[in-house]
Amino acid sequence: MRALIRRVGPCTMRIRRTWSPFQSLVRAVVYQQLHGRAAAAIFERLVALFGRDGFPTPEQILAMSPRRMRKAGLSRAKVRAIKDIARKAADGTIPTRRAVVRLADDEIITRLTEARGVGRWTVEMMLMFTLGRPDVLPVDDYGVRYGYRMAYGLKALPTPKALMEFGERWRPHRTTASWYLWRAAEQARAAALKPRPAAKSRAGKRAAKRGTELVR
Repeated sequence: MRALIRRVGPCTMRIRRTWSPFQSLVRAVVYQQLHGRAAAAIFERLVALFGRDGFPTPEQILAMSPRRMRKAGLSRAKVRAIKDIARKAADGTIPTRRAVVRLADDEIITRLTEARGVGRWTVEMMLMFTLGRPDVLPVDDYGVRYGYRMAYGLKALPTPKALMEFGERWRPHRTTASWYLWRAAEQARAAALKPRPAAKSRAGKRAAKRGTELVR
């Protein structure tokens, strides 16, 4: 890990501190199983359906018909999930930004995963990138597991359980450790995409050797 930190430099994780849990979860559902640009376009169209007042309130989402929401490019399943998130935000199951800061990570995960389409990983991303919680290790995240494999020179991906056990040594800074493991995964993928030098044919090697002899 020390070598990785020296190679990458300081952690520059960006936190969306002005977002509420409700906003973060709606965005997460929109982005599920989509590439970034496509998801961003759908998310922008969804917000635009509610006018120029910015992000819609839970009540506004509940009042809008599913058919109209689907015009933004959402699937029926995602519309149902967003409606359920709005419903649980309206009744207090999903806490406000002010209320959530008083809750422990595990309690937040328990409450928010009651919403349709919201799993543990989604809430962990919210804990890290919306609330800025310092000690989150998403052991089910492929990028984190792959980065761990690359950083420690393993032949196979660690199991979530093994990674959780090893990650105990990173407490109380497991969010930062996760960020560095993502960077390790990115570096490994970038290295794999670099073109390899073309292998010379036997004739080419003989020609190169003759050229060297002439220079001598």
